[in-house]
Amino acid sequence: MMTMPVPPWLGPLLSTPFFSVCRTHSDAAKSERNMFCLDCHGDAFCFYCRSSKHKDHQVIQIRRSSYHDVVRVSEIQRVLDISGVQTYVINSARVLFLNERPQPKAGKGVSHICEICGRSLLDPFRFCSLGCKLVGVRRHGNASFAVEAENEIAMEMERGRGEGMSTARRGTSSSREEEELREGSQQDISPPTPSPPPSNARRRKGIPHRAPFGS
Repeated sequence: MMTMPVPPWLGPLLSTPFFSVCRTHSDAAKSERNMFCLDCHGDAFCFYCRSSKHKDHQVIQIRRSSYHDVVRVSEIQRVLDISGVQTYVINSARVLFLNERPQPKAGKGVSHICEICGRSLLDPFRFCSLGCKLVGVRRHGNASFAVEAENEIAMEMERGRGEGMSTARRGTSSSREEEELREGSQQDISPPTPSPPPSNARRRKGIPHRAPFGS
């Protein structure tokens, strides 16, 4: 069975603006347009539009990290081969970026970079985002987005192994990746409040009372 190297909804997903307020449900609490339908591949929509217009469709939710759009690996890998794309851990969830992000000139000693935009990577991946992988697929044809049946089984096994990682390892990986995600942004770091110095003053004695005069 022939599979399309690039699904028809991927291009629209990467070019769709998210997180504006839904005009229909602007007064509701969850009115951000942060969802995308893989069956319709039209505009972004909100939580309430999904219930009314995309109830039985394949829908993914877009999230945001440092003003850039991300999607959870657990959602996107069901419909897309994301191999070769750098992933990150944010708030205990593994995500990847939709599009490339601007960055300052790469420093010395960077061992892993994106093949398309040259962004420095934490691990030996080929691309920094889905957008860069799409460029690589169209330009070189040596990568694919098609999810094969055996790949689905492998991804399920890999997800199970990932959930079984030790807490210490996850904490180390998360701290490294989140530090990289914050690069170039100002961080409000307040020094810890110093402990009060030990007091050498003697405790004040109580006021002495004279013995009552004899009658």
